[in-house]
Amino acid sequence: MKVLIVEPMKPCYVREISGLNDMQEIVGGHIEAIYPFKEQVAIALVCNSEGKLLGLPMNRPLLDEDRLPYDIICGTFFIAGLGQEDFVSLTEEQIRRYKELYDNVMVITAVKEQPQGTKTEQKKKRGNAHER
Repeated sequence: MKVLIVEPMKPCYVREISGLNDMQEIVGGHIEAIYPFKEQVAIALVCNSEGKLLGLPMNRPLLDEDRLPYDIICGTFFIAGLGQEDFVSLTEEQIRRYKELYDNVMVITAVKEQPQGTKTEQKKKRGNAHER
């Protein structure tokens, strides 16, 4: 089945997969399907069910109908079509649409450096504001 893989801070890409093992390998653990899209053809976003709890890197936001973020997916996920009872390949149109969406909406994270030393040591280095 042809799916669209979305990794944190990388462009999306298409990959052929087959079976649960491939799905779990992509997301790095147990899978969870969510359905954030309002389409006539059913689409699923498949991610790690414990992505946030495991502290996986923030990936892409979920957007509401006004294109405002209401949640964020953590870790790598993929987009697949939905058949009667299972996931199915995406159409070329679906691949194009979701690649365009997710290549243009990325979450960039930065690590804030923590100051060295205790608060008391930092205060001594800075001095008190009222001292001359």
